[in-house]
Amino acid sequence: MDCIRLCILGINQRALDKLHGLPCDAAILDLEDAVSPFKKAEARALACEAVRKGFGDHKEIAIRINSLSTDWGRDDLAQVVSSGAHAVVIPKVDSANALQEVASIMDSLNAPHHMSIWAMIETPLGVLNLSTILATAHPRLSCLVAGTSDLSKVLLLAMQYLAWIVLAARAHGLTALDGVHLDLDNDADFARQLAQGKELGFDGKTLIHPKTILPTNAAFSPSPEEVQDAHAIIRAFQDAVAKGNGVALYKGKLVGTDIIYHFHTLVILTYQDFVVHPQTTSC
Repeated sequence: MDCIRLCILGINQRALDKLHGLPCDAAILDLEDAVSPFKKAEARALACEAVRKGFGDHKEIAIRINSLSTDWGRDDLAQVVSSGAHAVVIPKVDSANALQEVASIMDSLNAPHHMSIWAMIETPLGVLNLSTILATAHPRLSCLVAGTSDLSKVLLLAMQYLAWIVLAARAHGLTALDGVHLDLDNDADFARQLAQGKELGFDGKTLIHPKTILPTNAAFSPSPEEVQDAHAIIRAFQDAVAKGNGVALYKGKLVGTDIIYHFHTLVILTYQDFVVHPQTTSC
């Protein structure tokens, strides 16, 4: 799984059309918060049809459904399962039962084995229950998404709850994505959020506008200097092992087996192009 997720309203045909060719590795088509109750069925049909047609550039497509407790959630899930989407995004996950019910329905509908579940953690209860939620999670669960818009309304300790989401994801081998930035005219605050998200350890960020793709890509992609250092560190460690040593010394720092995996991962991501590199696009 890669680093940039562009959120597109399922009802917005113009946005769906523009998704072709955008330099993001995935898109979340939204059927929940941004869709009027009177437009839910129309949005569902539009999003699922767009997924069936495909986007022609190997994007990973996820669809955020309405909660199963709503009038639309179960129909959403059934249609998403048959659409060919790569993942289903579950909003406001605050208990283990919420994910288990979704996974059970997906299995009963013979959802493809590769179709994964992304859980949005966007309530205080969801944050508090993360350990319980993940301890019994279905193998389909692959990603936690920080629902920063909702959480910020009720919690003032942003760094603490975001760090807890990342920690929980790491403990269970999941991807962690930072939430969206809503103030599209505030470039300085967006840059601050990008730096904060990377510092906290998020794998990437969800976005709501194409103009934010390239700066996000730049923030979460390794720099040429980081890649060069990673190669040098790996070589130094390999030389040390060949000489019978368990650690290497690189620029005054000890490098052992406990951290060499990080540098191997960075190099692999770069060469396999898992991280989307900046390119020019129209928005």
